[in-house]
Amino acid sequence: MAASLYLVAGKATDSVTHGFLPAAVRLAEARGLDVVLLTDRPAQHAYAHPVPVVECDVTDYRSIVACVAALDGEPRAIFSNSDFLQAPTALAAAYFDLPAKDWRAATRAKNKALMRRHLADLDPVFSADADRVPADAPYPLVLKPREGVASEDVFLVQDPDELAARRAQIRARRSDSLVVEEYLPGRLHTLETLGDGRETRVLGSFRTRLSPPPHFIEERLEWAPPPPETDQVLAQLDALGVGFGMCHTEFVVHEGRARLIEVNYRLIGDHCDFLLADLLGVPLHETILRVHLGEPLPPIEKPAGGHAVADVVIADRGGTLAAAPGAVELTDGPVRLAYLPQRSVGETFELTRTNRDYLGTIRAIGPARADVEAAIARFRAAHTWTIT
Repeated sequence: MAASLYLVAGKATDSVTHGFLPAAVRLAEARGLDVVLLTDRPAQHAYAHPVPVVECDVTDYRSIVACVAALDGEPRAIFSNSDFLQAPTALAAAYFDLPAKDWRAATRAKNKALMRRHLADLDPVFSADADRVPADAPYPLVLKPREGVASEDVFLVQDPDELAARRAQIRARRSDSLVVEEYLPGRLHTLETLGDGRETRVLGSFRTRLSPPPHFIEERLEWAPPPPETDQVLAQLDALGVGFGMCHTEFVVHEGRARLIEVNYRLIGDHCDFLLADLLGVPLHETILRVHLGEPLPPIEKPAGGHAVADVVIADRGGTLAAAPGAVELTDGPVRLAYLPQRSVGETFELTRTNRDYLGTIRAIGPARADVEAAIARFRAAHTWTIT
């Protein structure tokens, strides 16, 4: 019986299509493994690197276990990069005694109410069910889906009337549970960590620029040294049980205090995973899969200097994308620049005021800020994004 590496996926994403899937194929060829994709959306997964695609209710660990047990390949790793699938994937991997994240930590990270409750002694943050907000709540508050992603339906609300209006606006579109949280001021950072069960290593950090309130669109990420308050973040992640595998954490720093915004127990998305891989000079997606195969972390050298940016092209209106550049990689003087679209020409969409409005991401790495900014400006000036 051949051994297999199982990828668990929901909707198709560039991180899987251009990152984890080709990495899995390369890794499997080197180790004599098969690759199998389990998904509840098989029609979305038509890859350039064809692998067997098995339809499965990947939201239920019992279904994943049953699908893996019914297939020929002996499981060596069961892995997902989906926000929504971390807990069921962890439970399925644990069933087969495979390296896995703690399913409880994955659940705490995904459920913002559970995360706040679990960290209440270490870092108390006001949090409440959006339908039961006390009269003395510390406005302004951030209203968000309890298990949301991509800044979808996240609003800063100033008073109870605005809260009620925004809540009704969201409920007209979705039935998810909503929470409100205390607004945490400060400079927004990310922390990218990878653990193999023996150690958890900080790979790097980005500073994030957000759109003006009441929305929270991530407009740009710049590579930066982890702030001095990073140990506070690591202590909170440890309290949550987060350590194994990749984790992308968002936090603010204010007056020497680091406070978590959210914990995404997976690799950073929106093409910043490819920027991180380029910065570190390692096959990052493959390295993460190797950890889930039980291998120790390899040496990873952090960049000694330079500047790197993920600059997002954001739609300013809904409509049909009539013109836009395709994927490209180029060298502009000392700068390595790449552009990867997130919407295709001819695609029709609505404006959401979230990260779903991204048309594409410009990734640039160079020796100095001025070089990188000039290369990004030249790329933008040389290309057109037209919405009709």
